[in-house]
Amino acid sequence: MVGVRLTNGKNELLLANRNGRAVRFDENDVRTMGRVSTGVIGMRLDGGDDEVVGMVCVNDPNEETIMVVSENGYGKRSEVEDYRKTARGAKGVKTLAITEKTGRLVAIKVVTDENDLMIINKSGILIRLKVADVRVMGRATQGVRLINLTKKNDTIASVCKVMHSQAEEEDVEEAEIVDEELTDAIDTPQISPEPEN
Repeated sequence: MVGVRLTNGKNELLLANRNGRAVRFDENDVRTMGRVSTGVIGMRLDGGDDEVVGMVCVNDPNEETIMVVSENGYGKRSEVEDYRKTARGAKGVKTLAITEKTGRLVAIKVVTDENDLMIINKSGILIRLKVADVRVMGRATQGVRLINLTKKNDTIASVCKVMHSQAEEEDVEEAEIVDEELTDAIDTPQISPEPEN
């Protein structure tokens, strides 16, 4: 199991595989069935060690974009409409140009400018970045570097989407101001008053 999403009967689904392809189809292509059933094919895989890395549910194609992240820390955003709709079970279209530099795909998320992305690598380093800082580009490009992996053989372990918090930004700004004030106080020489005669 790689993903579970709540849908409203009118959503579109996107599935992505390790080899950098994604398939977009209407959720009505998947009929309602029992909880313990095997299910139906959503995407055709390439064989070998290929596998589905994630699934997203699109609510508003005009407001949302598709974010993909590779194992070597590269990622990009693309418009939903860049992915042509097909029937389920298709092989999909390229969503990331897989190269030795980028590594294979590890995550797909549906995001807006109001989201942040939290990325953690296998060596335990976590970063949080604004989705709005990642420009929207074509779906067949290799993207931009989101996180630097300094250790040999290190890769991305997990990617999580969270809501952007203005309050957290203000807390950071206040902490920086306090830190600057303390630094100024430490650096400012203290002049003792001259003794009276």
